[in-house]
Amino acid sequence: MTPATKAIQFLETLKIPEGPKAGQCLKLAPFQKKFVRGALDLKNNIAVLSIGRGNAKTALSSGIALGSLLGEWDDQPRREIVIAARTRDQARIAWEFVASFARFLPEDIQKRLTFRRSPRLEIEYEDETGGSHFLRAIAADGRSALGSAPTLVLMDERGHWAADKGDDLEHALLSGLGKRSGKALIISTSAADDSHPFSIWCDSEQAGVYVQEHRPAPGLPVDDLETLKIANPGAKHGIGSSIDWLKAEAKRASARGGSTLNSFRLYNRNERVSGETRDLLLTLDEWLACETANLPPRQGECIIGIDLGGSASMSAVAFYWPATGRLESLGTFPTSPTLGDRGAADGVSGRYLEMQERGELNTLGDKTVPVSPWLREVIDQVEDERIGCIIADRFKQAEFAEALDQAGIRVPIVWRGMGFRDGGEDCERFRRAAYDGRVKSRPSLLLRSAFADAVCLRDPANNLKLAKARSTGRIDAVAASVLAVAEGARRMGRPAQKARVAEWV
Repeated sequence: MTPATKAIQFLETLKIPEGPKAGQCLKLAPFQKKFVRGALDLKNNIAVLSIGRGNAKTALSSGIALGSLLGEWDDQPRREIVIAARTRDQARIAWEFVASFARFLPEDIQKRLTFRRSPRLEIEYEDETGGSHFLRAIAADGRSALGSAPTLVLMDERGHWAADKGDDLEHALLSGLGKRSGKALIISTSAADDSHPFSIWCDSEQAGVYVQEHRPAPGLPVDDLETLKIANPGAKHGIGSSIDWLKAEAKRASARGGSTLNSFRLYNRNERVSGETRDLLLTLDEWLACETANLPPRQGECIIGIDLGGSASMSAVAFYWPATGRLESLGTFPTSPTLGDRGAADGVSGRYLEMQERGELNTLGDKTVPVSPWLREVIDQVEDERIGCIIADRFKQAEFAEALDQAGIRVPIVWRGMGFRDGGEDCERFRRAAYDGRVKSRPSLLLRSAFADAVCLRDPANNLKLAKARSTGRIDAVAASVLAVAEGARRMGRPAQKARVAEWV
């Protein structure tokens, strides 16, 4: 009999410790059995589960931890099970599940269990031969795991551990597993972005790593029923939140918007969106409201927003027609390194290659984007349009002006700062235009990705300044769009100048 089969049989002898079905035997749903089989497959030593909140991932993993402690499928001497979480209180939740399941075990087994809550959460099991086995709960501090040699590790809510301490603890635990051919269960709702270590676990195919991710496609309506079921497979089996509750909460979150909506997407829909919304320039749903398949025409004057990249970063341009609200954006990277290698370094996998296939991103130059040829390509995109002006960051005014002269471009230039003074006005004008429906763009992966990383810093006077949420984030397309839309809003707000009629006196 395989370890997975033994584990499933053991788990279904346990009784539910709390809730409406308390006292009834566990009945594993198909998605839970699938995870147990993948996690305890002899060829795997790490199992990753990403699923919406309330689908009993902690309870399932805690049951596996209890079975491992009792030696139901692992007969190693002095077994050591470690439950790790972001905080001690979070680790206590999984520990309490183990303790609650143990209350329904046969009395002869319960007598061999010793529960300690101080100085740390611990359960000791003494087997028939007198050997001791331990289960410990620890917080995300790597120093607390050094020197351990666990046979099973449970990392609870890995997608929400603090970056530095979380990585230290993960490395300490995984290095300890190798001493005794141990296994690791890494479970969580989705992390906020693709660059988080938990997201990388989910996205990277590695030998010996089993991944089960219940995450719907991004950018869909929050109340889409089929994708709610994808993120919450336990709902139709009576596990966690019901379908009716999820539908009602989706409508409430959509009506309230803001942090309520983003939190529902992150925790209940298991999407990779930031749970922090107070500093986002636009939330995902606010930007999605600006996307349309039926773009308004190119009509009236065109405002060109430019964000000139650094020595090896992205340069971006945004074309905005304030008369109709049409917005187009294009990003450019140097050819070296390749878009695939750059995506891996930035933690976005193949997203840049997908943007290139969609016509939203191109490459130019070798190690850097040559400014003059790039500006020439920018103007060629709208050569038949009436260009109102080019608006750019004055920080690179000298370099930009030289490139314009070299390219022979004669267009009015407006210089803006990206600090709190000019940036505060531009960010607010952009937000107002987006909220009022005066920004319309075709569905753009480039802009979606950029808005996910675009946050606003505030000074003591509550002025805004655009910034990146993470060091490898690319917000160049957003910066160019903010410049273009804000200038378009200023021009539309000015009273029309009437031509004076000549009078003969």
